[in-house]
Amino acid sequence: MTQRLKVLVTGASGLVGSEVTARLAAAGHEVTAMVHRARELVRNDGTPLDLTGVTCLPGDVTRPRFGLSEDAYRALAGSGLDRIVHCAAITDFGRPEEDYQSVNVDGTAHTVELARDSGAGLVHVGTAYVCGERDGVIREPELDQGQRLANAYEASKLRAETLVHKAQADGMRAAVVRPSIVVGDEHTGVVRDYKNIYVILKLTTEGKSRSLPGLYEARLDLVPVDYVADVITRVAERFDEAAGRTFHAVGAPLTLRDFSDVMAEYPSFHVPRFVPPTSFDAERLPTRERRYYGRIVTLYESYFRRRMTFDDSHTAALGIRSAPQNGPEFLRKLIDHCLHSGYLGALPAAVTKTPAATNTAEADVTGPAANGTGGGGR
Repeated sequence: MTQRLKVLVTGASGLVGSEVTARLAAAGHEVTAMVHRARELVRNDGTPLDLTGVTCLPGDVTRPRFGLSEDAYRALAGSGLDRIVHCAAITDFGRPEEDYQSVNVDGTAHTVELARDSGAGLVHVGTAYVCGERDGVIREPELDQGQRLANAYEASKLRAETLVHKAQADGMRAAVVRPSIVVGDEHTGVVRDYKNIYVILKLTTEGKSRSLPGLYEARLDLVPVDYVADVITRVAERFDEAAGRTFHAVGAPLTLRDFSDVMAEYPSFHVPRFVPPTSFDAERLPTRERRYYGRIVTLYESYFRRRMTFDDSHTAALGIRSAPQNGPEFLRKLIDHCLHSGYLGALPAAVTKTPAATNTAEADVTGPAANGTGGGGR
């Protein structure tokens, strides 16, 4: 076993935070799980988290000292923390900008302050999509390249990570983990919360959004939640090697053509048509479809034209296992679970094998950030 650590996890009730907490506790570390509203910690598969070795601490990252009394904060800062794993974030889209500022940016500032006051090493969970709308290879050491950011979520995560880098320059020890689009379990496809990319999957397969602006060569990077939690845990445990570096927690990229081809394997699904953005005219959509486009699709459409690949050299060098490399096969697992759970409708009674079988033998505020992410509840 590695050295026993004393670790504080913010956002411990979130999709990623709960899995990180579970792994740290199972490895024998002493974990303080900061939660906001949650009364219990629930793992990705819906089962209660074993609280052996875990102490739950109510706190609010949006408030100075996490809303703790001065005495309680000083006790926490002086408790001998070795690591702070900052998972708390709002990762869903379409929220007021002040929500992203208070949770993602101010919450990070308050966490940085605790890291300084306690001397603990900080593992900050960001999002790979701080790259914004850049195309090409996205390197782990890169941050602000003058990129265009697509939404308030991405902008807030860039500001948050910039705070961490500034604190590092002032002597604080930190490492950054950037997940891409966090989805279900690598082996089962199970996911606790159907958010972000799942919402688009439901709209399109049910035929509520039949035409979307996008490029068939655009790439979406889906990463299993269990892999993301493994990366964060490894960075926390091997912090002396990880400090000062950034680690992409990413999966196998899928083109929109891959998405279309996989969805076409399911007879009950509508397969969306992607129209080049320069030719797409929302006003020509049927009335109901236009409403869905305005309320939901516009939040995500920039992801349907991006053509980037995430470098993960730092992650590989830390000896972390690879994420799934067969994107279409992994997507089938995710879809199959959505069918079996009823999220995408029930399987036909006569069907005994789903296409995947045939072809291949938060929480408070959670969701895969498109991270992204990467995030968790606060």
